[in-house]
Amino acid sequence: MNQTERIYHIDKLLRANRCVPVRRFLDELGISIATFKRDLEHLRSHLNAPIEWDREGRGYRLAPPTQAGPRYELPGVWFNASEIHALLTIEHLLEHIEPGVLQPHFSAFRARLAGILEQPESATREIERRVFIHHRFKRLVSPRHFETVVQALLRRQRLRLTHDSRFTHQTTARTVSPQRLIHYREVWYLVAWCHLREAVRTFALDNLVAAEILNEPASEVDDTELNALLENGYGIWSGKEVKWATLRFHPSSARWAASEIWHCDQRAHFEADGAYLLELPYSHDEELLMDILRYGAGCTVLEPPELRAKVCERLDAARRNYP
Repeated sequence: MNQTERIYHIDKLLRANRCVPVRRFLDELGISIATFKRDLEHLRSHLNAPIEWDREGRGYRLAPPTQAGPRYELPGVWFNASEIHALLTIEHLLEHIEPGVLQPHFSAFRARLAGILEQPESATREIERRVFIHHRFKRLVSPRHFETVVQALLRRQRLRLTHDSRFTHQTTARTVSPQRLIHYREVWYLVAWCHLREAVRTFALDNLVAAEILNEPASEVDDTELNALLENGYGIWSGKEVKWATLRFHPSSARWAASEIWHCDQRAHFEADGAYLLELPYSHDEELLMDILRYGAGCTVLEPPELRAKVCERLDAARRNYP
């Protein structure tokens, strides 16, 4: 029985009995008096357990709760050591996805989990030493704007956003009803109902100049409609009007392309010469064009003609940069 399991059992005995003799703790836990005292001190100092000695009952009991002082609770005490290590690793990964954005909310959680472990400092230090995330093309988000968006999203309130568009180079103010928050390709996006356009729009959080929660309830978009808008097409900029692209990957690139999921509704197969044929839906072609071009000569657009023509135009324009 590890320390986490012992602490849970001690708590269970104290809650089920008015007073518990020391001998009962030692017998049921199968531990020495020294180990029991360490566990008792851990409950008191790390978990704020109001455990006191009862002279008349010759045992330990839980004191009545008081209004003053920290509250006694056992978050995570139902987890074993390996599960707590997994949770701390997840917290570490989340913090590295967007440094500083979630840290104020996870710090207390992390400290409490670490305190439950036998060797908290070495455990958390080892995670930081061994687990890394390397970012490519990361776009930073203001922690203040991120928190404002999350609060409005979960409280179901409207937002007033001031948004700087990289496409038009214009700053616009919009009132929106937040629907979903998406982390996609190193970028945070808010999917919201735009009350100006009366349609669903997607906003990159790193483009926000200002964000303010309004004292108005958010309008709801039906999940079925929202799923259709977000999942029908390719990438983050989806829509109702869907086309299908057919891509042929050269045998030298086929296995790389086959290892990637481009879309949940894609259709694909290998041809006799080792080439890989991929069919997928898309609404807006900008993101799809970028992914096609990263394969260079390893990918050929077969259909539709307009997508094929755009790839040719981009390749010609790139070639003109190298006279």
